Amino acid sequence: MKWQDELRKSIRTAEQLAPILNLSSEEEAACAKVIEKYPMMITPYYFSLIDPKDPNDPIARMCIPSFQEFDDGGSPDTSGEETNTKQDGLQHKYKETVLLLSTNRCAMYCRHCFRKRMVGLSKEALNQRVDEAVAYIRAHPEVNNVLISGGDAFLNTNDIIERYLKEMTSLPQLNYIRFGTRVPITLPERIYDDPEFLQIFSAYAKKKSIYIVTQFNHPREITEDSIRALQCMMERGVQIRNQTVLLKGVNDDPDVLAALLSHLTQIGVVPYYLFQCRPVTGVKGQFQIPIQEGIRIVDQAKSMQNGFGKAVRFALSHPEGKIEILGMDEDGYTLFKFHQSKLPENQCRIFRRKLTEEDTWLDDSLNGCTG
Repeated sequence: MKWQDELRKSIRTAEQLAPILNLSSEEEAACAKVIEKYPMMITPYYFSLIDPKDPNDPIARMCIPSFQEFDDGGSPDTSGEETNTKQDGLQHKYKETVLLLSTNRCAMYCRHCFRKRMVGLSKEALNQRVDEAVAYIRAHPEVNNVLISGGDAFLNTNDIIERYLKEMTSLPQLNYIRFGTRVPITLPERIYDDPEFLQIFSAYAKKKSIYIVTQFNHPREITEDSIRALQCMMERGVQIRNQTVLLKGVNDDPDVLAALLSHLTQIGVVPYYLFQCRPVTGVKGQFQIPIQEGIRIVDQAKSMQNGFGKAVRFALSHPEGKIEILGMDEDGYTLFKFHQSKLPENQCRIFRRKLTEEDTWLDDSLNGCTG
């Protein structure tokens, strides 16, 4: 199929990149050094979205390696995934939800990825044992939904995807199944050019609610091809939600972010979260913006939306839980609320913290929080 050819033609080396972007020998060598540590993979389709005349192109920032990825600071695991791992490739942080890391492959390796420590490299954290995952869920009746992620869940083969769906739809305790994927953005042909793939989802969406959680970060990622891929899924009963990451140099402009949210709702995709970029090693210095600046950007963008666009939540994924960033009070404190927490005493807790204009994250202990 065409999408498999597209994947095979992906740009993976600095040598391939150099003539396309007119890199000097020094720039090529620097790029190769980054790729050696943090792999690169860009589909020809996604690369075609770059404006080569713009040195600050937002699409390029998300896929082209930068020497800034070697900047000091950050953590390889900013939300405590290792401490929530119960078996290989299975995480259970929140009582109702199990997360399955189904693959380490992506159609494109995003430079802002919060799993840079594993994507494209190690298979140690991946879920290779569907039976064990099903057994774990059955043994935990409080679990009522599962998120199949990776890597990119849609880079699994059709038989693996069907295996997950067959097993998970057979569990009465599950209300719905989610797939985390950037494929509609980076390799949309994988969806609309694969009749078997579409038939699988058509069959299982009749048995249980299925959601795709995508990640559109810039309006230019919404193309005729990506819309076609999403429509193919929606026509088969699959619902679409979007999680955008707030990224410096990509969507940290209220007008750009507003355009993204508006276009998503226009094509039937509900904006779900706007995430504060995590202080991941190799990401922190390049993509994070201060929380207070993020509040201003998000508030202005939401002021230009209708009902669905206004419903999006600005949040961060902390080791102690998913924390909504509510805004600032009259005393200059930033207000937060636990949207989800691994600790019962934190459920729905509102707290406030005095932040500087440079603060981009909350420390792991949440010291200094009141409320």
